[in-house]
This record gives sequence, C-alpha cells and structure tokens, in this order.
Amino acid sequence: MNKVMVYLNSIDKVKSFVNTVSGFSCDFDLVSGRYVIDAKSIMGIFSLDLARPIELNIHAAGDELEETLKALEPFLYKE
Repeated sequence: MNKVMVYLNSIDKVKSFVNTVSGFSCDFDLVSGRYVIDAKSIMGIFSLDLARPIELNIHAAGDELEETLKALEPFLYKE
C-alpha cells in the first residue's frame, strides 16, 4: 500500500479524480480523520471536508503503482 496526499478542491476536480481512479482495477481509500471512504465513490468523497488535502491509500504495487501515480499527478498535493 502506498500513501499520497491529494487535493480535491472543486466539483470538476472530484469528477475527474473519480473517473481516473475508476479506470484502475486496484483499490483506493481516502482517509480523513476517522473516516475511510472508497475513492471510487463520488458521493463518499463529497461527504469529506474538501477544503484540506486528503490522504489517499493506493492498494497496488510494481508497474500498476507507477502507472497509477502518473495518472494521479494532477491531483497530488504539493506543499
């Protein structure tokens, strides 16, 4: 499992994020405080506080992980 921070601060960004992660067969979890949400669930994402970066757990390894991280680049939080 790999952890990254994502920033989904607009409706369009959330839609694009869900479309991106839905294209992969691996599992994704968004963790905000004590809540863990399936990152492929648009309704679940909208239940989170989107004003702050959110931890994304990616359940993938090897080439699949590299491909996933490349596709998620526009959503990654950069401090």
